[in-house]
Amino acid sequence: MKTMNTLSKLTLSFLLFGALLFAACKKEGSNSNNDQTVAALTETTVNDTEADDVNDDVFNNTMGISASDAGEDLGITAGIGVFGRMENGELTGRVDSTNRCFTVTVSPRTPGVFPKTVTIDFGTGCIGKDGKLRKGKIITVFTNRMSVPGAKATTTFDGYKVDSAAVSGTHEVINNSVSNSRIFTRNVIAGQITWDSGRWVKWTTSRTITQLEGNGTPLFPLDDVFSISGSGSGENSKGNRWSHTILEPLIKRFACRWISKGVVNITFNNRVALLNYGNGDCDNKATITINGITKEITLPR
Repeated sequence: MKTMNTLSKLTLSFLLFGALLFAACKKEGSNSNNDQTVAALTETTVNDTEADDVNDDVFNNTMGISASDAGEDLGITAGIGVFGRMENGELTGRVDSTNRCFTVTVSPRTPGVFPKTVTIDFGTGCIGKDGKLRKGKIITVFTNRMSVPGAKATTTFDGYKVDSAAVSGTHEVINNSVSNSRIFTRNVIAGQITWDSGRWVKWTTSRTITQLEGNGTPLFPLDDVFSISGSGSGENSKGNRWSHTILEPLIKRFACRWISKGVVNITFNNRVALLNYGNGDCDNKATITINGITKEITLPR
């Protein structure tokens, strides 16, 4: 279970992609030749980050289904998301089955019988431990327990909303693990966030997360190393379109705060930027290249 809890934290680390680009844009803003490029990059990167944030939240909640709710462990991140127990402001990794404002239904509930549909119903308003107000339903169909290679979980939504943002689309998690490596793919198909203001973001992404090191020590996270590959695209209500492709896998060590290696190609409104995380050193430096100009940037803590 340790490795899968780490997986959840790892996917959140990809939000650095958006955050560091935002920081880079502020630095690049002093170059008048790049003003238009910087403005487009800033907006699309923030939108991409918003989409990834929703994706991570859905992942944490749907993959948090444990035996206490379903009669068997369906997910891979028990104690994460709305199911986790908070102590001193931090998730403990233990399931909290008390003081809930949502309900969980499982059909069929008989252990070992699949496919199995799990509905997390937040009703007309449920404030989570993270302070977010959720409404509506998250509906996930499991083909098997997600710890089993080949298992797939497909999530859709019924009136689901987080604070002022309505969420729609299809989210998938697939266990592609092989005998000597844990591999999970996360896809978002026709995802959309629509805010009460009318602003919206649409996106499609695919991420493959592979554990490179530490598979043999499931109770010791400090030697874990992960590789992230994939691509994504999106558009927003202002008519901007963007896409990104991980050209060289992003490398994230559990013991390091930052992504330490990898290259991402970002295209936005026919403009291109290249983000390079470095040579593997654990530091808070990366470079971004726009219009042939390369600058070093500092990753956020």
